[in-house]
Amino acid sequence: MIEGAPLVDFESVSIAYRRGRHWSEAVRGVDLRIGAGVTYGLVGESGSGKSTLALALLQVLPPNGRVVDGRILFRGEDVSTWPVERLRSEFYRQVALVPQDPLPSLNPANRIGRQIEEVLDPRGLPSGPASEARRRTLEMLEAVGMADPERVARAYPHQLSGGMQQRVLIAMALAGEPALLVLDEPTTNLDVTTEATILDLVRALVADRDTAVLYVSHSLGVVAELCDRVAVLYAGELVEDAPTRDLYLRPRHPYTQGLFDSVPRLGTTRRSVALRPIPGRIPSPHDLPPGCVFEPRCPIAVRECSQGRPALEAAGDGWARCIRWRDIVDGRVDAHQPAPPARVSHPAGDVPVALDVKALRKHFALRRSLLDVLRGGPQRSVRAVEDISLTVRQGRTLGLVGESGSGKSTTARAIVGLDPASAGDIVLAGEPVAAALGRRPPEAIRRLQMVFQSSDEALNPYRTVGAALRRPFRRLGGLGRSEAEARVARLLEDVQLTAAYAARRPAELSGGEKQRVAIARAFAAEPEVLVFDESVSGLDVSVQAAILNLIGDLQEERGTGYLFISHDLAVVSFLSDYVTVVYLGNVMEAGPAERVLTPPYHPYTEALLSAIPLLDPGAERAHIRLEGEVPSPVDVPGGCPFHTRCPRFLGDVCVEQAPPWRETGEGHGLYCHIPLDELRESQVPAFRFAGRGDAPVAGDGGDGAGNAGGRRGETDG
Repeated sequence: MIEGAPLVDFESVSIAYRRGRHWSEAVRGVDLRIGAGVTYGLVGESGSGKSTLALALLQVLPPNGRVVDGRILFRGEDVSTWPVERLRSEFYRQVALVPQDPLPSLNPANRIGRQIEEVLDPRGLPSGPASEARRRTLEMLEAVGMADPERVARAYPHQLSGGMQQRVLIAMALAGEPALLVLDEPTTNLDVTTEATILDLVRALVADRDTAVLYVSHSLGVVAELCDRVAVLYAGELVEDAPTRDLYLRPRHPYTQGLFDSVPRLGTTRRSVALRPIPGRIPSPHDLPPGCVFEPRCPIAVRECSQGRPALEAAGDGWARCIRWRDIVDGRVDAHQPAPPARVSHPAGDVPVALDVKALRKHFALRRSLLDVLRGGPQRSVRAVEDISLTVRQGRTLGLVGESGSGKSTTARAIVGLDPASAGDIVLAGEPVAAALGRRPPEAIRRLQMVFQSSDEALNPYRTVGAALRRPFRRLGGLGRSEAEARVARLLEDVQLTAAYAARRPAELSGGEKQRVAIARAFAAEPEVLVFDESVSGLDVSVQAAILNLIGDLQEERGTGYLFISHDLAVVSFLSDYVTVVYLGNVMEAGPAERVLTPPYHPYTEALLSAIPLLDPGAERAHIRLEGEVPSPVDVPGGCPFHTRCPRFLGDVCVEQAPPWRETGEGHGLYCHIPLDELRESQVPAFRFAGRGDAPVAGDGGDGAGNAGGRRGETDG
């Protein structure tokens, strides 16, 4: 599918897994060619076969998996025929993997420098400060943007942040100068600023070395920014393959279109543009439909689609597995999923306050060593939340955003009483509530509920769905068993599940179904305020879209106030009426969503927005990259907490004085020493808010996001 001899060639590859006595094909007849210097994106929902293809390429399929048909060629040779010794000595020196979670891939007992040296010199020869391996190790750490390579080389993995661990893995992967780099969701668990820095790093290092990249991801924005070409997998089959820009502007398969329609875009809101999730779920390998595998979920399926598997046909510069791809390109059919009913806009005017939090503070005392006690030093603490105030109104959503370590989740846990606040006031429906959950009356607990990030950890694996949902009805609602049973059935319908799900256990549910059950359980108490802590971050884009639509529909029906916590500003801007931006436990900016996401921005908000990957591969905009790591909450900088990384740093005033609160009007304001007029004149909008049905428009990049102070941060156009 690309010109010239490929570095990697999947020739009609089929991969199966054994379940008992039977083999089920998880990947069927995939053709894929990756040339040197090409970054190839591999996208699709969970269960599409993305990771299976990557594992087969690396020759590390589990014992119950095998390639049952076709060949995987590397430099023209079938790697499955290579003996183990050759794989270790040759293949694994030319192919490197960067996995999603860096920590399990690093040896906790070895220092970082030693682990990189082992990659450079697998013979394990003695090393020292003057050795060649040591010198190259420091060069690699510097190449991946480590500010203090010597310190990082001496550190153990647990002493580094997630972003630093991921950079170390990239340094290890590139240390041997591989011909092929396999990236398996390497930025999924990172916040947007760290993700942007990692992507810049990969892009630059790969370009310098002419390395080929297979990038496995479900983040369509990341793929748009990084990849030259994209392959779309569905239920183990390649359904579309094209150059990135061509695929994003003119998708030829209804599944690809469905993925794009499921992604919230900056500048759209749930009241202006409806997400269009793909209905149903991906079929299992042992229960495939007789014809096109996408036919049961396809909005333009016809009778012929169920009668045979469509061939992969050449479509311009790409390929498509759909008998109607020409009708899609010519505009004779609409490949979009049906749009959900439009939501009614909120009437103007004041809305009653459901939750009011003032000057919230949460400190965690550090354990003192015997030496600290003998020296008589002061008690030190982690200042996770220093001063956060926020208001959640009835039937409205407040989005809380910030990088990892900014105090978002600690704020949520303090509000619901799981980690009692050290100071501050929490007023729920006009009534003050105690800081500790154990001191709150049942009525206060009923009114304030939480949906956690991981539904696996939130649901008891030994209890049925019905038992999990009955509990709040009986404990907080005081209902009898028969009435609770009836309410469970209605509640499952509210979250678009059937009553039959009451008999299932969490292991029998998909990720999206588990999250729906978690949401149903929170709504069972009929709360007035619901806290969502990164509740959609780990879901496929289509499942995420369905959950976001569900959350919006339930709010419209019940008038519940939401505190929605996320580091994904596109999701926050789509769902939220108001936004509060926090950094190191302090509020940086707050106000109505449209005002917060329109200049003048706080410089921190500006950096967050510039780091968000857009779905437009051709978008040009200014990029602001924050230098360094978020400071330790044990030693929060004085003055403005953001001054150590601010790209618009003014000087001593930022270091020595707390910034003033500057109001722009309509309830919007920010803490910054820079006058609002100066910010407004120097900043370019990241996007404009779209009207109903319109696509958002990215900013033109301009010169306005440049470095005003010249000391902190890095800007490129």
